[in-house]
Amino acid sequence: MSSNDTDPRDEKPQFVLPLVVRIERDDPPARTDALETAARAVLAILTDDRSLGEGEWAQAMTDWQDARIRKVVRRARGAEWRRAGALEGITVTGSGGAEVRVFPPVPLDGWPKELARLQVSGTDLDDPAAPGPVPEGAAVLWLNPELDMSAGKTMAQAGHGAQLLWWALSDADRKTWREAGFPLAVRTADPERWARLTSSGLPVVRDAGFTEIAPGSCTVVSEFAATGLSTR
Repeated sequence: MSSNDTDPRDEKPQFVLPLVVRIERDDPPARTDALETAARAVLAILTDDRSLGEGEWAQAMTDWQDARIRKVVRRARGAEWRRAGALEGITVTGSGGAEVRVFPPVPLDGWPKELARLQVSGTDLDDPAAPGPVPEGAAVLWLNPELDMSAGKTMAQAGHGAQLLWWALSDADRKTWREAGFPLAVRTADPERWARLTSSGLPVVRDAGFTEIAPGSCTVVSEFAATGLSTR
């Protein structure tokens, strides 16, 4: 696309998918658990009955996906988390206890006040131990080893990787994955694997560059060994 071209998605009203991660001061979630929980939260709202057909969230979901597919992760604790939980949305809990609540898309400049006051910064999280092996049958969202992103930014990227994978799957594979509870793992690829993944034809997230990293950066490659999308 030349500098004189415009992306038709930019000409449409812009929406954002809000995600809120619970980060209590004395009990923050592990980074990988938060990343994986955010990815499943995106899948949960994509497949919720309220997002489909004539559902109450369906129009907002359509408008969001017709424009730039933006996701923003904010953090909450204590009373902030309780106020966010009172808004319509879906809370997903990770295997290690991480909690992420996802909400129907809102206009880019029209966040509910309960969410608008929450901070985007301060989502730096650590893993107390290295993540274990990828569970059998799980999708893998591979992270670019050369990028340094905050946990919040990485959660949004993992969510987008899960969304691209969902779109790429057959109806049968979608059904199987959904019925299994969307098993997935987020792992950082080593440089050699990353080079193979980005040229494999698998779904690749290329960031628009609104925050933290340069436009066009490849952040996530989604792989599902149970489907024909897997690399060999």
